[in-house]
Amino acid sequence: MMQTSLRCSGRSAGRGAAASPALTSARPLSVRPSAPASATAVHAAAPAGVQTLTITRPDDWHLHVRDGQPMRDVVPHTAAHFARAIIMPNLVPPVTTTKAALEYKQRIEAAVPPGSNFTPLMTLYLTDRTTPEDVYAAKAAGIPAFKLYPAGATTNSDSGVTDLKKPMAALKAMAETGTLLLVHGEVTDAEVDMFDREAVFIKTKLVPLLEQVPNLRVVMEHITTKDAADFVASAPANVGASITPQHMLLNRNALFAKGLRPHNYCLPILKREKHREAIMGAAVGGSRKFFLGTDSAPHAKHAKESSCGCAGMYSAPVAMAIYATAFEKAGALGNLEAFASFNGPDFYGLPRNTDKLTLVRSAQRVPDSFRFGDSEVIPMWAGEEVPWSVAA
Repeated sequence: MMQTSLRCSGRSAGRGAAASPALTSARPLSVRPSAPASATAVHAAAPAGVQTLTITRPDDWHLHVRDGQPMRDVVPHTAAHFARAIIMPNLVPPVTTTKAALEYKQRIEAAVPPGSNFTPLMTLYLTDRTTPEDVYAAKAAGIPAFKLYPAGATTNSDSGVTDLKKPMAALKAMAETGTLLLVHGEVTDAEVDMFDREAVFIKTKLVPLLEQVPNLRVVMEHITTKDAADFVASAPANVGASITPQHMLLNRNALFAKGLRPHNYCLPILKREKHREAIMGAAVGGSRKFFLGTDSAPHAKHAKESSCGCAGMYSAPVAMAIYATAFEKAGALGNLEAFASFNGPDFYGLPRNTDKLTLVRSAQRVPDSFRFGDSEVIPMWAGEEVPWSVAA
């Protein structure tokens, strides 16, 4: 049952807030939310002129917070809006054991502001050497998932899996225990074009894996292509996907708008407009197989603006405002609550949250930067205006 509370004023929703330049500089949004019949969908329209939107408090099903002082600087941004978040394990060294994950969890919890009820949900980094015993230990400790990084696919992924045959016994133990496999779905073969790596991964890695371990519960994280959206929509119920704000709203032109834009560089990389349209359609279309995962990934400004810049976009402080903007543009505000608050916990087999978050249609200017250890981090849409805000 939809629990969204929508309040309208006498004003039109289009007044009182300027549109974000990041949206108006791109082609108009063309949303095609259709999906195969196997993807159960619920469509809910919002009344025109909505000014206040109250939803069940959302969760972030894909988050990077780093470690040390930088972590202590960014965790409060997520804790302010989200009740839970799946924490990525690609530290240096990676989080490969239950002991390391629980110690990392304690460090994150120590960074949560007093009075917050934010809960980090830990994951382990899958390697060639992960064993069934590692899976059983993680399950006993309440760790819900392992993360598959193909070796070299993204930031701090050099210790990732080189051949899925090597951890196969662990993958079968995951299916046995109901432990989720979170997939960075790209191949890393040098001969495969950067923009084709997700589609090739589905065909050559993911489909064969699911044929071998059909009961494995898989999340394709941060999907970026029509290929991935169509695959997940038509896959069995044990396959879902998380979707980021950048892949909903930006296509690859955003990397080169009037010059090279290092703060729009992420992995998987932004794709063509037809793929952005498909990702937007998957997110807003009401299918329960797609859910919120920001992939918010902070890097110091100097590490982004370098001769070999890091991949990642930092969206945590403004993610919910940006998602609301996207859903409003698509005429689907009534579907935001399910995407942000219901589909993720349902897929993970966790209870839905009971407290609320209120968004207001009041424009905010995104700060130019935030403190990040001894440096600064530049957020998504830095210096631009977003028409929605989270109520204080």
